[in-house]
Amino acid sequence: MQKRKLGQGLEVSAEGLGCLSMNDFYGVKDEESGMKTIHHALDRGVNFLDTADAYGPYTNELLIGRAIQSRRAEVIIATKFAFERDAAGKFLGINGHPDYVRKACDASLQRLNVDYIDLYYQHRVDKKVPIEDTWGAMKGLVESGKVRYLGISEAGPANIRKAHAVHPIAAVESELSLWSRDVEENGVLSTVRELGIGFVAYSPLGRGFLSGQIRSFEDLEPDDFRRTQPRFQGENFAKNLELLDRIKQIADKKSITPSQLALAWVLARGNDVVPIPGTKNVKYLEENIRAVDVQLSAEDLRQIDEVVPLGAFAGDRYENMSNVNT
Repeated sequence: MQKRKLGQGLEVSAEGLGCLSMNDFYGVKDEESGMKTIHHALDRGVNFLDTADAYGPYTNELLIGRAIQSRRAEVIIATKFAFERDAAGKFLGINGHPDYVRKACDASLQRLNVDYIDLYYQHRVDKKVPIEDTWGAMKGLVESGKVRYLGISEAGPANIRKAHAVHPIAAVESELSLWSRDVEENGVLSTVRELGIGFVAYSPLGRGFLSGQIRSFEDLEPDDFRRTQPRFQGENFAKNLELLDRIKQIADKKSITPSQLALAWVLARGNDVVPIPGTKNVKYLEENIRAVDVQLSAEDLRQIDEVVPLGAFAGDRYENMSNVNT
């Protein structure tokens, strides 16, 4: 597996593994398959595992803690704080208070059963708390040895700059895929490159849509959160399927899958970009890994931009967009 560097020192596999779907959000939960997928990822050199305390809540960190128990030295663990959820899973809000930062980190360390977290993200910006205060507490976690590197998710350029001034940011994590290219327009990608920050692309397969496996709304499990998302509904879904079919035509000509084309496109955005496709299935993990070896020519990239130009996909990427790019 190739390696890429995030920020000034954190080296990770060129493709990571998003672990969210193993416990939450995407219909049927399957921890046994999740464990197998994590072990297979490590065997294949995918060492960058992405989770958050909000996933489950808490159960995803516990799963990863069990999966890596005897393999800690092989793993780069990224987890996050900010979304508060109660034991029943209800979202309580976004919390960036310094005391909560420290409390959340200690809880994550315990669930993961590790002495330190490699990359600790602020999951979302708390608009009620100055980001300098939040990051002052996060800096303290690095100084105490509980965390190695710091990151932030779905932050806009101004807050990226403010946080980076308190402590260097290793990675900004935001959505980036063929159907979500906001960061190319809103200044996020140019800002991280100016500051020497790495970029972690979550949902690089458009929450599974770009895999081509979802052809109708009914393909989604009844409790799958994608049923509430605008891009998976009504006319938006129909238009997006048309765009997906154009992507598939290009993939077919290259004898690769739509997933591999989509991931290769993200990887081609630059060596400072690391996609973290999520799966709980070894078969799809293998398919995703092979995307690292797909080479897209300038002509390939031109054709992709022609059939799915910036902003082509219909619908907002979340039902509530108030907490992204803040």
